[in-house]
Amino acid sequence: MKGKTISEIVIGDKASFQKTITETDVYLYAGITGDLNPAHINESYSKESFFKGRIVHGMLTSGLISAVLGTQLPGPGTIYLSQELRFHAPVRFSDTIVAEVEAIEIIAEKNRVKFNTICKNQNDEVVLSGTAFVMPPK
Repeated sequence: MKGKTISEIVIGDKASFQKTITETDVYLYAGITGDLNPAHINESYSKESFFKGRIVHGMLTSGLISAVLGTQLPGPGTIYLSQELRFHAPVRFSDTIVAEVEAIEIIAEKNRVKFNTICKNQNDEVVLSGTAFVMPPK
């Protein structure tokens, strides 16, 4: 299986992935990464925090962008080169997040594509945005 090559991608191409984030997802991510920040895993601590309850790791949310780039657009064989992120709002347990990428620049001579990246929750609220550079498969 191979993703789209640079000659198959056009400005404006879009793809998305949707996932409901569960408590299990958060605990697995915390265990894998070692990020045991109580804002994510300790209900009593997080109730007293700025967010007034547990929140999902921002990087877990951003990982949904990687899922789109690596499986859909460009797809399998893509090399993720960089990602700029801006976190706009917290993601809560049980939120359904849609990660979307849109091709905004093609640098054919370097085999690079720049994508706008955005994640929205079930209320269509932007929780994360940024840009990514990838190298599509040849």
